[in-house]
Amino acid sequence: MNYEGSRSAPLIAIEGLKKSFNDHAVLDGVDLSIAEGETIVILGASGSGKSVFINILVGLMEPDEGRILIEGQDVTAFTNDEEWDRLRLKIGFLFQGSALYDSLTIGENISFVLEHHSDLSEREIHERIIQKLRLVGLENVEDQMPAELSGGMQKRAALARALAFDPRIIIYDEPTTGLDPILAKQISELIHRLQLDLKVTSIVVTHDLICASIVADRVALLHEGKFIFVGAMDEMMKSENEYVQEFLEASSLRR
Repeated sequence: MNYEGSRSAPLIAIEGLKKSFNDHAVLDGVDLSIAEGETIVILGASGSGKSVFINILVGLMEPDEGRILIEGQDVTAFTNDEEWDRLRLKIGFLFQGSALYDSLTIGENISFVLEHHSDLSEREIHERIIQKLRLVGLENVEDQMPAELSGGMQKRAALARALAFDPRIIIYDEPTTGLDPILAKQISELIHRLQLDLKVTSIVVTHDLICASIVADRVALLHEGKFIFVGAMDEMMKSENEYVQEFLEASSLRR
């Protein structure tokens, strides 16, 4: 699908986003539109502002200027936590490092948000746990502790937790960090399959260009506070922008 040319209103629209720390502009007028069902990958070097961008997007940080529209709502105008809480139930988040609760079983990790924010019965919650684990390729692990699982299995379990509330949007924060190349490729392929099967809108923050090449409909490269390239992966490979080429060289994926 040509998301850049889509005439329908974007599911997420970022307009003129700015954020500075100690007079240093981390985001300096960021604009980006994300279509429903699209997977967009946010690329950038360490310290480029990727995490700040995501934290603002989900309400963990306030911008200095600009606005964000999600489902047509100006979320930067939210005035209380209740508004954010309602929106966050539509957003699944795969944290860097998985961030599973060590003291809870895998099943309890997934059921936690359902028990606190849904009217599902205990049986329905159990069925949801099994369903989401199977969706990410895991079975018979709901009674195990996170420490009993491999790094790749922990990542899958964390993804099952992100899917627990059937989100409309999923945000992946460095989903392949800490994984060996084979596992990283498997997780990237899983993300791509879920996007195709569930038709969710996905935002993937990474510096892993192999992951990006597998999952992305479009990529957005953040540099010096702005997206200096937004487009298809193959178009970025052909870009004549000096920094784009430098980034590709450093990432060892230049063609």
